[in-house]
Amino acid sequence: MYHMKKASVRDLRYAFKKIERLLHQGEEIQITKRRRVIARLVPENAQRAREIPDFMERLRAIYGDRVLPVSGAELVAEDRSRY
Repeated sequence: MYHMKKASVRDLRYAFKKIERLLHQGEEIQITKRRRVIARLVPENAQRAREIPDFMERLRAIYGDRVLPVSGAELVAEDRSRY
């Protein structure tokens, strides 16, 4: 139900919190009754969906093309071997 564009009248009654969350994310939801669209829910303040940050681009901006002498996995393995 998280990726739905349609919700039944029953969904409105029993799963309104999920529908409300989608509305807060800016999704427009069609309300259906007996598989026919009877209404549309449109968020009042249509906000863009949150974009996931590009972490690889951030790493490139910080370190460039440098290759670090020790990987993160090696640091974790070394730290675990202490105990």
